[in-house]
Amino acid sequence: MKYQKLLSEFEGQLDALESGNGDVLFKAEKGIVLVEKSIRKLQKQITGKTFATQADEVYFFKHIKPQIFSKLIYYVKLFNIESKRPRSNNPAQVKYLQNQIDKFQTFFNDNLEFYNYYRRGAMSLDEQYFVRGNRDLRLPLESFHFLIDDQFSTCHDGTVATIMAYDMLIVYLRKEVDDLNNTLEPQKTIAMEKPSKLFWTGGKTELIELLYALHTSKCINGGTVDIKELASHFEYFYNVDLGNYYHTFIDIRSRKSSRTRFLDRLIELLNQRMESLEE
Repeated sequence: MKYQKLLSEFEGQLDALESGNGDVLFKAEKGIVLVEKSIRKLQKQITGKTFATQADEVYFFKHIKPQIFSKLIYYVKLFNIESKRPRSNNPAQVKYLQNQIDKFQTFFNDNLEFYNYYRRGAMSLDEQYFVRGNRDLRLPLESFHFLIDDQFSTCHDGTVATIMAYDMLIVYLRKEVDDLNNTLEPQKTIAMEKPSKLFWTGGKTELIELLYALHTSKCINGGTVDIKELASHFEYFYNVDLGNYYHTFIDIRSRKSSRTRFLDRLIELLNQRMESLEE
């Protein structure tokens, strides 16, 4: 199958779109068009064809297709949310956005059994969930597309895509809420007297992985520091622009192999250094 090449091209197109000019509605519209084209290409490669093994079929419908299909759900929902967003005062917008977050959380709660199965990386029911031809009448409405196109769908690849999309939307909405709240209550920041002479020479994704690890550990200000404030400090201190670190964190979470590549490498390098001193 050539879908790995298609997936790389798709991700490159979306990166260019997200980093380009245009407001959120423009990007959502363009994103929908890009995703639909990629889905059609992917569908042509799969429909009417058999996989070499059942494991290949499971991998495709559990990991490959949802990566693209989730972006379609994301952009459609994002467009609907932003197009109906109140243009009034900040408290009204915060209430509206928080209500949207609650709706996505409700979806997770309503599909808790499968949500937990997917989140913990379980595999025992994969042949039932991600092989074409099987049905599950307990499906959420978002997943019933498989009844229409059973050659390009399984009973739960749509559910996985929905979970991924709602994860991204919650991250986006929480950032918007944070920005609105910070406008209401501006944080007092004390600028450093001299610019930092330190430069981050590793990858931005590596620094973001470290950023979230430190934030999660609650070892800075007893865990009361906001992720945005911590990111700003990193950017200033290391003379680096972290870009949309919220989306990068979603990408880190979506990794198929080790999610903590940089942290794992730090542990390995530190162990090697200590071992070399003992010789």
